[in-house]
Amino acid sequence: MDPALPSETVALEYHFMRTELVTTLKRKATEIIAHLEQDHEPVLITQHGRPAAYLIDVDSFEALNQRIAVLEGIARAEQAIDQGRVISHEEAKNRMGRWLN
Repeated sequence: MDPALPSETVALEYHFMRTELVTTLKRKATEIIAHLEQDHEPVLITQHGRPAAYLIDVDSFEALNQRIAVLEGIARAEQAIDQGRVISHEEAKNRMGRWLN
């Protein structure tokens, strides 16, 4: 084994995204949406040979938005720490106690 490589092997999984022409979407929207609901895999919509939009199912969209909200919260917290906007554990307990009582 190459000593420069980590001792654990990481398997990479490749996903080939389904691609549809915008004209196909117009003709077969119901069928494409049915596939989305079944396999939850996004569809790349192309127009004039170029990527134009992604079509994803509602559950995946909502999960993605929840993940983004969590990551944005973490980023705001990291920025607050970097800027020194922190309080002690005791002060946090006092502030939360006012809300909970």
